[in-house]
Amino acid sequence: MPQQRAFAIPALAKKFLPLAVGLALAGILAACGHNYYPAKGDSKPHPGVARAHSLPIHGIDISRHQGNIDWRTVAQAGTRFAFIKATDGGDHLDPNFRRNWDGARAAGIPRGAYHFIYWCRSGEEQAAWFAANVPAEPDALPPVLDLEWNNHSACKPNLTRDEVLAKVRVILAGMEAHTGKVPIIYTDINFHRDILEGVPLDNPMWLRSVAAEPRDRYRNRDFTFWQYTQTGTVPGISGDVDRNAWFGSESDWIQFFMTGCDPRTYLRLAPQGRCAPLK
Repeated sequence: MPQQRAFAIPALAKKFLPLAVGLALAGILAACGHNYYPAKGDSKPHPGVARAHSLPIHGIDISRHQGNIDWRTVAQAGTRFAFIKATDGGDHLDPNFRRNWDGARAAGIPRGAYHFIYWCRSGEEQAAWFAANVPAEPDALPPVLDLEWNNHSACKPNLTRDEVLAKVRVILAGMEAHTGKVPIIYTDINFHRDILEGVPLDNPMWLRSVAAEPRDRYRNRDFTFWQYTQTGTVPGISGDVDRNAWFGSESDWIQFFMTGCDPRTYLRLAPQGRCAPLK
């Protein structure tokens, strides 16, 4: 759809420095061949996700568990985006959130914040907690709502599917109202099967699938982001880290960064005022 990609990169540079510098430099590196990120690796690679490495735009997601991160080294390894743990439920803030949030931006890495849902807290409380702790910055990626059952938690909710979806929609609406961007939904195979399968969603989908391609694990659900390993290795980070791939091309990625919307849904959502205009 060429009409979706007729935007001027100089406008991005004027509006979003220094992140524009990181986007441009990483794009040059990505054009060098299919081994886009030779400095990165995987301590336990799985053959079922090999196709992820042929996708040109890769990033990470992190939390306090990654400790102190050398963001400039992470950027030099070609990291194109980072999703950073911010909040959990209605009263927990990742202690490294602000350091990671500012560090990624200073290194020129586009970043978004994610909220981990807690099933024993109201949707209104969780949306308010996220808004109170995550800056609504124009150069940030859309926020992420992390939807999992979290069976290790002391919280054992007895919610119907309709009640779960109602809570999810309240939080998504609050995150969108706060940031002005359509939130991304992160989920795993079990939660998607139990709750989200068959539900029409405007949100970009970030799907976890570490042993097979998402199309083999998620029925009728396209991915925008694919979390393909939890045992990735990235210079600047000690120990394992989740690695992720973007579904599309370089131009798709820059459009997403500029508009906040998946290029595949832009023409439908933009007239609703839910995407920034292409310029």
